[in-house]
This record gives sequence, C-alpha cells and structure tokens, in this order.
Amino acid sequence: MKRTGGQLIVEALKANGVSRVSCVPGESYLAVLDALYESGIETVVCRQEGGAAMMADTWGRLTGEPGICMVTRGPGATNASAGLHIAMQDSIPMILFIGQVQRDAREREAFQEVEYRRAFTEFAKWVGEIDDARRIPEFVTRAFAIATSGRPGPVVLSLPEDMLVDLVEAPEAKPYTPVENHPGAKQMAKFAELLSNAKRPVVIVGGTRWTEDSVAKFKTFAETFKLPVGCSFRRQMLFDHLSPSYAGDVGIGINPALSKEIKEADLVILLGSRMSEMPSSGYTLLDIPYPSQTLVHIFPDAEELGRMYRPDLAICASTSDFVDALESVDAPQNPVWADRTAAMHDAYLKWSTPPKTGPGNVHMGPIMEWIEANVPADTVFTNGAGNYATWLHRFHRFQRFNTQSAPTSGSMGYGLPAAVAAKHLFPEREVVCFAGDGCFMMHGQEFITAVRYGLPIITLLINNGTYGTIRMHQEREYPGRVSATDLVNPDFVAFAKAYGGHGELVEKTEDFGPAYERARASGKPAIIEVKLDAEAITPARTLTQIRERT
Repeated sequence: MKRTGGQLIVEALKANGVSRVSCVPGESYLAVLDALYESGIETVVCRQEGGAAMMADTWGRLTGEPGICMVTRGPGATNASAGLHIAMQDSIPMILFIGQVQRDAREREAFQEVEYRRAFTEFAKWVGEIDDARRIPEFVTRAFAIATSGRPGPVVLSLPEDMLVDLVEAPEAKPYTPVENHPGAKQMAKFAELLSNAKRPVVIVGGTRWTEDSVAKFKTFAETFKLPVGCSFRRQMLFDHLSPSYAGDVGIGINPALSKEIKEADLVILLGSRMSEMPSSGYTLLDIPYPSQTLVHIFPDAEELGRMYRPDLAICASTSDFVDALESVDAPQNPVWADRTAAMHDAYLKWSTPPKTGPGNVHMGPIMEWIEANVPADTVFTNGAGNYATWLHRFHRFQRFNTQSAPTSGSMGYGLPAAVAAKHLFPEREVVCFAGDGCFMMHGQEFITAVRYGLPIITLLINNGTYGTIRMHQEREYPGRVSATDLVNPDFVAFAKAYGGHGELVEKTEDFGPAYERARASGKPAIIEVKLDAEAITPARTLTQIRERT
C-alpha cells in the first residue's frame, strides 16, 4: 500500500516507540502534522522552537530514548538550535525534524531556505536530508541508532515539503537495534588491580546511558567498597547525596576540600563523564594530556577516550554495562581509604548546609531548608543558567535517579520548558523549576504550554533585577561600571494569573512556606516570585565584596 512521506515519518516514529513529540507548526511539514492527527502520538504544541527543542531534550535526558521535536524551516530551525546545542554538549539523544523548502527550489536561497547539512554540523551527530520518501524508514532508523549509540546526541533530519506528499511504496518501519559496549574480562581484571593498589581513590560519575537499576547497583558497589563518589556538573541525580560514600558536586564552585582530594588522589575513576571545562574547574583538576593521578576512564565512545586525558586504563563501555561487570570485582575486607571517605562525606554535609542570613529581607538559605523538609524525595528539579542555580545545586541533596534536568552547557531559559516536559513524563510527581528573572524571560512563554496541558509545575522565580552571573563577573573585572546587566521586569504574579496559572510574591523569608503550600494546593501551574536582593549574588560573597575585592 502506498503512503505519503508524512505518513511514513509517523509510522517510523510509532515503530520506534515514540508516544509524544513537541513542535511549533509550519506549512513546510503539514503532511506530517496531518499524519499525526489520528496516530495516537501526542503532539505538544509549544510557543517557540527553542522551548520545543528543550522539551525534547528533557524527554531524552529522563528516558534515555530520543526526544522528538518538529519545527519549520529557516527561523523555526534556527530558533530550535538552542535546544540542539544543549543536547549535543550534554550527550542527550534527540531527533529534530525540520520542514524544508521544496526540492525544485533548492540552492536558490528560496523562502526561508537553509542548507542544514552545512549549518548544523557543529550542533548534531548527524545531519541528513530525505530527498526520496521511499528511504524514510532507512533514514529514521539510522537517526535513532546514531542518537543513542556510543556517546548519545542529537540528529537532524530535513524534510523537503514536496517529498512529504509523495505517494510511494516503502518497507514497513521496524525499531532500531540498540548498540551496547561491554567491558572485557582483561579490562575488568586490570581495573580490580588498580583499585586494590590504590590508597586515595575517588570516583566521578557523570554522563548519560544510566538507568535506575545501574544507579542503584553502583551505589551498592560504592558503599560496599567505601569509595568516595562525586557527581559531575549537573549530573547530581546519579548518586544519593545522603549515602556515606557521597563526596560532593564536581562542578562550578566546587568545595575546595573536594577539589584538593581529587588533585591529591592516586586513582581517579571517571565513570561516564567527559570531564569537560565546568566539572574540571577549567581543566585544572586533571593535567592535560597526562594526569598526575592514575586515571581509569569509562566512556561509551572510543573517540572520547584519550582525546583530552590519556588514561592508564580506557574502557569503552556504557555506564550500565560497566556497572553490571563490577560484579566480578572482589570487595576489600578493610579498605585503607574508608576513613578518608567518611571525612569527605562529612565535608560535603558541612558544605551543603545553607547559610541562615544574608543581605535583604529574603534569605535563600532558610528557603532551601524548607524545601528539603517539605518537598518529596522524588521531586524533579529543573533549571537553566545563572547564579540562582547555585542554591539548588549546592544545597539540595538529591537522593533519587531522574530527579534533575539541567543543561551542562549552561543555556539560559531551559528550566521552564524542561519542567513542562518532566511533568508530562511524570504527572504523579512534583516538578519544581528554578529560574532567575533573566533566565525565565527567555522561554517564559512556555508557561502557557503548562496551562494548556494542565501541568501543575511550580516555578521558583528568583528575581534580583539583574543578569546575576554576568553582573558578578562585571563587578570583578570592571568594578562599579554597571553596563547592560540591569533588568526591568514585568509583574510576575500578574503574568502567572494572566496566563491562567497561580501567582505568589515572596518579599520576606517567612512568607515562602505558606506561598509554596498555596501554589501546590492550587492545582495550577504556578509562579512563586522570590524578591532577592541583588547583593545576595552568591551564598558566600555579596556584590559589594566582589566589587571591593574583599
């Protein structure tokens, strides 16, 4: 039976288990939208393509399967590139479908034409264009395989408008076959040898291709071996922070005590992490190319192993497969590093205890304590980028897998669309978005998407009237010369209500708890605007102290 290209796209998605796509519609792919009409695949309509792509990234981040996003050509595609870049840097499986100009207009700079195979090569693992509708099953299967194999990442498929209405015969679509990377017996024996000879080991977990089962198994392994474990930047959901083995966040503003322990370790085990600029403290924790520590690097892509750091033992394997293989490693009776691990966990607990006071009438430390005491352990936290995120990353103690969605690429505007996607995935769980005033306004329009689909997310909008991170750097480099960092904001409570949600304003610390309870009880998407003094730029230093270098 002949089908249109649009129908073949949707059939291929269904064959690969897709149940939801995010999109901003466009006339360039109307045939796909029509095929989605009675497909059983939920189409989540967004208000800007960047937000749609970030939602797809979150679905990929929290499921391990490619998140699917559809946008139109030209400005639609370039808007989506923000989410595409996040997925690339964060190693998240995602497929972006872009409606393209008709084939007979190619290479004429037609209306909204872009050559994506040239434009997006830095943003994706593979960029393809389907000129022949008969090849749709082939291209889509390849897209799923590339997005999920090795180091996961985004794939872009361009769909010429006229190709999508062609009636053709094509093979029935089948699901892609996952590609696994298993560690060898000799590698595991070498790993066991290096670990048994170590005196000051440390493990840094990160990356993707984890599962709830592998996270639980690795926690058991680490606790049995009494190993200290740190989580790479914005991968904190990979290890229980209350475990006696947890040593802290290896990210921006790392605990100096943990930084010292990593630098002085005699064995560093990088499990799933690339150890890029942010978790490596600007490439200072490990020397490049030859670390002073003995290095074991486990990563699912051979091209990454040895690219920056020459490992003493390189194991090309997914995190889940490596964790399964740890069963072959015998635990020591009395590991010599046990006391050191306990001391590192104690140092983490002290580091993650928030301050009680600070500048202004609202203090984030007590607010974080309230959150820790009153929000369920399976709550999903999302955020974008900005100094406000420090309060979440440093002072929230993550305990469970799939409770975090945040961009390691440091992209602003991510938190709100991520929260919408997370609530779609886990409607029974609380979802809390942390956002700064500058960050929120980059994709704040997706609040209406939460309203449209009845997704009662809670957004904590930390409003300090400035682009805080940039202002912090500005005061350090150009003291007192404030330029381009002050913000004028709307009434965010009125904003929430105008969109059909619930709004609260917090101008005193003690107002936060009741405001949160009212937001939760409303059953609506909610914004809690927290008026924070700009002086409270970091938990440890004020703007004035940074300006005066005190």
